[in-house]
Amino acid sequence: MKVKIVNQSGHPLPIYETIASAGLDLRASIEEEILLKPLERALISTGIFIELPIGFEAQVRPRSGLALKKGITVLNAPGTIDADYHGEIKIILVNLSKDDFLVKNGERIAQMIVSPYEKVEWIDVQELEHTDRGTGGFGHTGTK
Repeated sequence: MKVKIVNQSGHPLPIYETIASAGLDLRASIEEEILLKPLERALISTGIFIELPIGFEAQVRPRSGLALKKGITVLNAPGTIDADYHGEIKIILVNLSKDDFLVKNGERIAQMIVSPYEKVEWIDVQELEHTDRGTGGFGHTGTK
């Protein structure tokens, strides 16, 4: 699939880092470094604008290495970019660690997955089909 992209970041286009990668890395495009103190959040520019075809979405997700090693994650993960949004992609980063984190220009801060989706048509009914699970919710099967 070909997707139109405008890159105002001064950095390379988002790429798949390996042949089997599902996510494209997004980089910070900032004039000055941003200091994220513990439990602080910030909106980080990427300088990237995309035009997805209708029927597709992009999801912004955390990078596992930043999450594990530094406690940095995407606050509204996954963040959804709709096909009709053509503004700049920005990332809400949050620092969940005990240490300060410095966001640097060009640093890979999140990943983006592009996927198809289907719209649903609701069928208003009085009851749903029975399943073995039924209404069992959070933790209903235990931990073992």
